[in-house]
Amino acid sequence: MNSILSDRILNMEESATLAMAKKARELKSQGIDIIGLSLGEPDFKTPKHIQEAAKAAIDEGKYFSYPPVAGYQDLREAIAKKLREENNIQQAKAENIVVSTGAKHSIANTFMCLLNEGDEVVIFSPYWVSYAEIIKLAGGVPVLIEGTLENNFKATAAQLEEAITDKTKAVIFSSPCNPTGSVFSKEELEAIADVIKAHDGIMVIADEIYELINFTGKNFSIASLPGMFERTITVNGFSKGYAMTGWRVGYICAPVEIAKAVEKIQGQFTSGGTGIAQRAALAAISGDQTPTKEMADAYFKRRQLVLELLQEIPGIKTHIPEGAFYFFPDVTSYFGKSAHGHSVNNADDLCLYLLDVAHVSLVTGSAFGAPNCVRLSYAASEDELKEALKRLKKALGDLA
Repeated sequence: MNSILSDRILNMEESATLAMAKKARELKSQGIDIIGLSLGEPDFKTPKHIQEAAKAAIDEGKYFSYPPVAGYQDLREAIAKKLREENNIQQAKAENIVVSTGAKHSIANTFMCLLNEGDEVVIFSPYWVSYAEIIKLAGGVPVLIEGTLENNFKATAAQLEEAITDKTKAVIFSSPCNPTGSVFSKEELEAIADVIKAHDGIMVIADEIYELINFTGKNFSIASLPGMFERTITVNGFSKGYAMTGWRVGYICAPVEIAKAVEKIQGQFTSGGTGIAQRAALAAISGDQTPTKEMADAYFKRRQLVLELLQEIPGIKTHIPEGAFYFFPDVTSYFGKSAHGHSVNNADDLCLYLLDVAHVSLVTGSAFGAPNCVRLSYAASEDELKEALKRLKKALGDLA
């Protein structure tokens, strides 16, 4: 019997990060002590002044009706001001901003507006799990260019040039990167911009959701380069830097034509994002940045801890991530080995083995376009990280 479901949903892959988190929750519900290092979920509480802004908005009683589709004007103006002052995107104005229910929603809106059937999108790989599936859902064709461990997993401008065809419509990358934590330098982005400007009709989607967790110093935005504002959709949000994952507020900054198109499609699909969450976002972007800085400092400390512990595990090969809160080690040395009734032939097998034996949840690199790696999130307490790495070292040492 044929399925009643559409081909698009039957052909869509489930989010690997959410799938692993679901498995971990199921085991936890059985009383098993699982340490979850699979989700990109800050373990900090949303800063107090942001919470208070949401409470005040509820008490004020003005934000229960449908918000403007593109977001409240004062929030859009605050975002544009932030982009001008902090990202040097001088052309940014409120008319360029569309607020959505998270950066993922912003990316989906963007590709639904840009792509026709068969259009190609070059993805810098390793890449966040949902890029390829969103592109395919919008009728596009993902084209991967792969960064190597030796180059901190960053694909190059030369690779981009080689990948461009007459069907190329867009390019997407994240910096700081999920899953690798790598950060593109100004010089690397200038080289990428030079390639883009040599080809008409190609847009860049720059995913900067982790910009506030950057250990190299100030994040650099490709849209700030000469001639690139008109060619770039900058994606950002409040989930990571402000520990607001569940509030679901993201945004784009784009040329007016694209911003209006995104507003149009959002008007049909979801309308404006939750009013109370938008008031919290305004307090986040306009208020005290000290808690955000403290969280970033804590992530840096955890990075150092996890790096030292990973370096004690034979067979693990890793670079040093420059931002976000992930390690993305190469684990090929464990392929072909077995222990405790498990045979490990790939990263998928290894993640299931570690979940079952070490009771630590990671995510397979195959979901991110890098089947020789696994992603480990260090958005967890130092005590949890120490215990998790202890368990990983023991379980990996058992493989033979």
